[in-house]
Amino acid sequence: MNILMALPYPPSRIRIRPFGFLQALARRGHRIRVLAVQPPEDRDADLAPMRRLGVEIHCFPLSRGRTLWNAGWAWIRGGPLQAGYADHPGLREALRQSLREPWDAVHIEHLRGAGFAREIPADRLVFDAVDSITRLFEQARAMAPGRLTRWLARLELARTRQLEAGWLSTFPRIVVTSEEDAAALRRLAPNGQASFTVIPNGVDLEFFRPWAVPRDPATLIFTGKMSYHANVAAALDLIGEIMPRIWARRPEVRLWIVGRNPPSRLRRAARDPRVEILGTVPDLRPYLARATLAVCPLRYAVGIQNKVLEAMAMGTPVVATPPVLGGLRAIPGQDLVVAEGPEAFAEAVLRLLDAPAQRSAMGAAGRAYVEQHHRWEALVERLEEVYAASPVSGGSSG
Repeated sequence: MNILMALPYPPSRIRIRPFGFLQALARRGHRIRVLAVQPPEDRDADLAPMRRLGVEIHCFPLSRGRTLWNAGWAWIRGGPLQAGYADHPGLREALRQSLREPWDAVHIEHLRGAGFAREIPADRLVFDAVDSITRLFEQARAMAPGRLTRWLARLELARTRQLEAGWLSTFPRIVVTSEEDAAALRRLAPNGQASFTVIPNGVDLEFFRPWAVPRDPATLIFTGKMSYHANVAAALDLIGEIMPRIWARRPEVRLWIVGRNPPSRLRRAARDPRVEILGTVPDLRPYLARATLAVCPLRYAVGIQNKVLEAMAMGTPVVATPPVLGGLRAIPGQDLVVAEGPEAFAEAVLRLLDAPAQRSAMGAAGRAYVEQHHRWEALVERLEEVYAASPVSGGSSG
């Protein structure tokens, strides 16, 4: 196929969904052109892996001032701030020029990229919503850390709900990561009826695989983009509520928090020397390979948690809260441990720290789970079906 993709960020191991799709599509022999906005938080994105696979990629840098202007202009026009964040006249012009060529599918991703869809004929448009941002803001307005984040979620919610509802009648083919997000979007439809194709996130099983190195005896790891409010909330809960309960019985346990752009409030909270805020690391795998357990105590979540898939792929046992299960078919107690509340979460961690055989079995089960359900190669076959489907019939939920 000839595939044109327009993205509000460059595909990278941070922006793993388009990165995974593009890798698998390129290996299957498709001709692909990517037009991507490059906002400040993605200025260091490594594009070499895409180009080595023959993907034609063009990036359009955005300054911080431009993103703020875009967001403000979107608000003035009646949309949510995020709707205008990634707008770029250069990308729009490149998209118009590219549309003169014959493309089998034009793939747009995320609410931030939805504005680009106005340029695209409906018979070629495929929109990957990824998650329901309405669903995210509904949770964040009550559970996000900090008054400003909660206030912004409340501010954005009504306009985001209206924007997402508009997709259901104007975008003929919509893809989402989970049944939960499809259900949230479906509730926005005037008659409750809308069609989606659910394609979960995958994991690079060759890149993330178990290493033959000894694991630390008592080290926990929490990973993710630390500028994201849901991850900040989880990290603060770890430091303030969960770790003191663990230390009361196992004072030697250490915690690594790994991910880019940790805010100052998180660094201030991590005063105990047993907590290390590592920020951006060149390669996450050595940390996952050495950690005893991966922990993911999210208060709220949408979509699929890549941090959990990557840990499972490395054979690292996972302890998570119930919101993390969204979009996963993993079996609690076999593929990972699920615990709700600081006390139960700490107890689950302590039990696994004292059970090396159970940790080993769970790590192997987690690896087997992602091999069965989260191979990019299998998931991209479903995406190809969406590309080839008639926009009249749309995608099928499931």
